[in-house]
Amino acid sequence: MTATTHNPKITIIGAGGFVFPFRLIGDILSFPALQGSTFALMDLDADRVHRTATAARDLIAHHGFEATVVETTDRREALADADFVIITFQVGGLDAYRWDVEIPRRYGVDQAVGDTVGPGGVFRFLRSVPAYEAIVSDALELCPNAQFINYANPMAMATAFLNAKGLNAVGLCHSVQGTTHMLARSLGVPYEEVSFLSAGINHQAWILEFSRAGEDLYPELRRIMSERHRTGVAAGGLSEDDGDHSEVAEVMSNYEGGNEQVRTALMNTFGYFETESSHHASEYLPYFRKDPETVLQFIPERWDYYEICLAHDEKGDIDDQLERLKADLSPSLEYGASIVNAAITGVPTVVYGNVPNARGLIQNLPADACVEVPCVVDRSGVQPTAIGSLPPQLAALNRTNIGVQTLAVHAALAGNIEHVYHAVALDPLTAAKLTLDQIRAMTDELLLAHAALLPQSLRPRSVHVEPSADSDMRPVAVRG
Repeated sequence: MTATTHNPKITIIGAGGFVFPFRLIGDILSFPALQGSTFALMDLDADRVHRTATAARDLIAHHGFEATVVETTDRREALADADFVIITFQVGGLDAYRWDVEIPRRYGVDQAVGDTVGPGGVFRFLRSVPAYEAIVSDALELCPNAQFINYANPMAMATAFLNAKGLNAVGLCHSVQGTTHMLARSLGVPYEEVSFLSAGINHQAWILEFSRAGEDLYPELRRIMSERHRTGVAAGGLSEDDGDHSEVAEVMSNYEGGNEQVRTALMNTFGYFETESSHHASEYLPYFRKDPETVLQFIPERWDYYEICLAHDEKGDIDDQLERLKADLSPSLEYGASIVNAAITGVPTVVYGNVPNARGLIQNLPADACVEVPCVVDRSGVQPTAIGSLPPQLAALNRTNIGVQTLAVHAALAGNIEHVYHAVALDPLTAAKLTLDQIRAMTDELLLAHAALLPQSLRPRSVHVEPSADSDMRPVAVRG
């Protein structure tokens, strides 16, 4: 991006989401240099973006800042002359997410989340492609030098696609922060005294180093985690998880730190701890979800993100967040605001970002992978750090997921529907459960269910999309 010292224009696409976009606004305003920013909040739903904008204006007025807020449903208005563009949307919402999990489950592929790889991750990405294409087309005209910050899953696929289409995009997650906080808490070590290094791919990066004052903490970590997280034994007494992971938990929950049999088993076999929860991690490899009995051995307390989203009561969330931010404007541990501040002030910071591996940042992963590595940020923008090579067993595990991600991205870039089948067939969990014929049948069902949202080139040939009475676009099966 081009260096800038003026009050920046920060665009949030998907600003109508509950809590998270507003939390990001609070993070940005916590930096003095950003308190005169212009926030362009864009969402297709005028009522939802108005709710976020109203809360943002209230927060700004409470603290006496000079920031301004523009709310719009017009993407081009939001993107015009933007310095930073933050993507936070999920195309299709819960209605589409339902198909991601329910159709594979009918075939025996049980995803606890379904947003990273597997059939759920592939189709969450593919139905977002038309929106990404429209954003890219407008951005290259209206804000070609903007720094894009992508928070949308599947992180690796979305970020790789945006960069391949010509944007300067970094993908951000909180799994590195969350995991390292949890490990320090497990060891009883103050987090500020811990040093660590992580690298890999999003949701499957590895804590390569974990130390305190030069002391390697891995021997103690292996001992404690193996004692606490025994296969088939539930921890009990854990706090409930509400699915909002924008903050780092202060206590062990059933999501993170409580039942960590999967990540402990991976560490004991492959030598290193993974950066995403055991629930997520169980989907990415073939070992943990072979049948209901095996799932219970490794995930003794079920955590189902679709069910959490379905049951979530959104009423009052943004009001609660507003009151907290009025009382204390301390930033969360999300990296987005830190990137904006470092780029504006030149004061460097280090974040873990998802970026193309084209320059060989991780030498034993493919050049077309999207990798998660430490990045230095200053007025020169986001500068990824070359890691060298991962331990070979970790690179091999990553490559099993990278195959799914790159084939899905190739499907979108080339408009090649066969690559959709290839991507799903390469998923380790799907391959462990289904034959190739079953995988094709399942993928056909998913293509039909999502046809109205897919790029034209990836819609099944036996399907056309026609307007319904309410002008929604719905898939209609056609014989022959």
